[in-house]
Amino acid sequence: MNETTYEKMLQLRLKGMAEAYQEQDKEKEYTQWTFEERLAHLIDRESDVKVNEKIKRLIQNANLSENQAYLEGIKYYSDRDLDKDLIKELGTNKYVTVPNNVLIVGPTGSGKSYLACALGYEACLASYRTRYVRLPDLLTEIALSKAEATFHKLLKRYERFEVLILDEWLLMTLNTNQAAELLEIIERRYRYKATIICSQFSIEGWHTRLGGGAIADAILDRLVSKAKVIRIQGHRSMRDREA
Repeated sequence: MNETTYEKMLQLRLKGMAEAYQEQDKEKEYTQWTFEERLAHLIDRESDVKVNEKIKRLIQNANLSENQAYLEGIKYYSDRDLDKDLIKELGTNKYVTVPNNVLIVGPTGSGKSYLACALGYEACLASYRTRYVRLPDLLTEIALSKAEATFHKLLKRYERFEVLILDEWLLMTLNTNQAAELLEIIERRYRYKATIICSQFSIEGWHTRLGGGAIADAILDRLVSKAKVIRIQGHRSMRDREA
């Protein structure tokens, strides 16, 4: 009877519940529990397994470039001038629920991607759909979708991510079409979703690199107007420090 119940649980993909049921069947201590206590134990175990599987899937789908990035691993060297309280606040994911954008600016090798991926990891732990992408790769993806007449589907996909990390922001100046297409993605997100930007260029120089004009104005208005800004200082690359 017990073996049949166990097999049915596995068939129903109730792995956590099946494991807990086996434990209850083998361990004598559970015989002293009430039916309600044993049932609650089975449900709790199944819930834990489901949550862990979801988080694992979210982390995998996020495609974080720094897959070992954690907030606890951030180095607060004095010359980096990092706002520890701000980073701690961002670690609570409140910026996702508000939402606020996060703009991380600093020289090459200053640890921008690590910080962004650490925030992305925390978002995954809180069950938020997260995606990391380099802006050059996104622009290529957009161009391909336009050629295949699937741009609308791409907009829908990027609209669904609660946290979108755009790395290597504006390495090259955008042309009018690229800026207009990027605006379409940002327009669909800025009221309801959080976007994290990593750039080695100061925010004051973004307007020019976005091609100037009304489109650049619109992108900056949506990104900067309600953003938390982290400016990373330091004269040494984090790669050199870690090496």
